[in-house]
Amino acid sequence: MFGMLLVNFLGGYAVCPRILKHTHDYCSYADTIMPQFLFAAGFAMRLSLGRRLEAGGKMPWGRAVRRILGLALVAMVWYSFCDLNSIIKQFQTDPLSKVLIVLFKRELFATLMHIAVTSLWILPVITSSWKVRIGYLITSGLLHFLISWWFNFEWVYADPSGLDGGPLGFLSWAVPALCGTLACDAIRASGVRAAGRIALCGVGVMLIGWGMSCGTVLYNVPADQLPKEEPDATTKTEVSPFAPDPVVPTWARLKAWDGTVAEPPFVPPPDDKHRKWNYWMMSQRGGNLSYPTFAAGVSLVIYALCLWLCDGLNLRLGFFRTLGTNSLAAYILHDIAGWIISPYFPEKSESVALTMTGFACFTLFVYGFCRLFERMGWYIRV
Repeated sequence: MFGMLLVNFLGGYAVCPRILKHTHDYCSYADTIMPQFLFAAGFAMRLSLGRRLEAGGKMPWGRAVRRILGLALVAMVWYSFCDLNSIIKQFQTDPLSKVLIVLFKRELFATLMHIAVTSLWILPVITSSWKVRIGYLITSGLLHFLISWWFNFEWVYADPSGLDGGPLGFLSWAVPALCGTLACDAIRASGVRAAGRIALCGVGVMLIGWGMSCGTVLYNVPADQLPKEEPDATTKTEVSPFAPDPVVPTWARLKAWDGTVAEPPFVPPPDDKHRKWNYWMMSQRGGNLSYPTFAAGVSLVIYALCLWLCDGLNLRLGFFRTLGTNSLAAYILHDIAGWIISPYFPEKSESVALTMTGFACFTLFVYGFCRLFERMGWYIRV
């Protein structure tokens, strides 16, 4: 939750480093936050439903579906409220069909909706064996690759662009969510002793994701094909950032590979003049498979570290507890804090002190209300 506050506030400021921004052409630190929400959702589903079954109860399918649909309803209401003026204007100026496409593709499909839809997608296997869940994870990834090859990659990036993989992004978001269920199994079996094993698995998953992203180097533009600078700015032509074969590279691309690999994690890639955008690059906007796979590994490593610190060394911070135990309230409050506080701290400001002061006020607003709710015993649940 604190990471979300950090990147969602600072990411819009001129002084913010690129690694804290969403730039959609590599995996920045900002891009690791949403996968951790999916990881936590999968972990929580496996934990709560597993305990119920172990206690001798039946699988509460109806209750689970109702809770997921409740979260989807919260997402629809909240995102509509957050952008109400824009939505009303769209209904007044644009054809109904276009407005509905924009709502379905972009406005409503943000974090909460993706968590709800992904949770619904993995629900059929949530109590299955680890082998079944890994098979489901692999199948979901393959389906995402196939629909991206068919139409989804170009559709998500087409104007208006989608968010976080678009409505079909749940297929790749299933990767961190199901990794969360596997981490839950390890904890229930071994407790804090599982931290090392989880971290090791996380490094392995990161390597798999990074290995998939190495396909992006096939789309490097040869030096002799780089666009020439136009002598007259008025004659400059638009060059598409996308490759004509963005998902499955042509045989010519494969033969032209010079043996290079992708940049190390969190290192920005060349711009779109030197490397065309493609399915194999890590991109939160596209939900490309390499990205949630790598980020799932990051989530495993971070969770293992927190497990070791909190349960192994018994180090605790009430600040994180307060935000984490009322996460839905914190999510909603961070939007409200942005509306109230951001106008007093202009995003174009180049003052680091002013920006960090704004972030401190923003964070204290969210934490203060969450702490008040905690003391009063108020928790938002679905």
